[in-house]
Amino acid sequence: MREGFFDMSRTAVRNLTMSALLAALTAVCAQIVVPLPFTPVFFSLAVLAVLLCGALLPPRWAAGAQLCYLLLGAAGLPVFGGFGAGPGVLAGPTGGYLLSYPLMALAAALLVRAGWKSFPRRAAACALALVPCHLLGAAWLSFSTGMTPQAAFLAGSAPFLLPDLLKATLSAYLSLRVERALSRP
Repeated sequence: MREGFFDMSRTAVRNLTMSALLAALTAVCAQIVVPLPFTPVFFSLAVLAVLLCGALLPPRWAAGAQLCYLLLGAAGLPVFGGFGAGPGVLAGPTGGYLLSYPLMALAAALLVRAGWKSFPRRAAACALALVPCHLLGAAWLSFSTGMTPQAAFLAGSAPFLLPDLLKATLSAYLSLRVERALSRP
């Protein structure tokens, strides 16, 4: 059956709906922040939503949902942490972390779709998806603030590694629960 612009399959409608919901969830979770006195990077639950997005959606949909989140924030909607908005936030110290969101979601989605579906493997997939976040985030923090790469890692990544691993584990658990709930008749 040939699909027209408005004639979408059930799977496409499901993916579109889930993408919109997960982009919105990222915006909501980004508002749950804890500023830390020793770093311009703050603790946020946005990473949990990004990893959940990757664990639940096919790769291009997962990356697209997070790209949509970034575009909404860049356009001026207050979806970034602390109700931040605009391109200045993306150019600021936390910009690298934000820009990594589509890559994180894509990495998690690719690994889950490659067969990492059990809870331990899904948690490992989400944990591995944190690599772009910490690499790109610390690199951009170093560039934007003039910190050495080591100082940027110590200020912007090291304090967040354990909490982010906990978020990866929680996102794996929640994604399995959501998938089970959606598969019920």
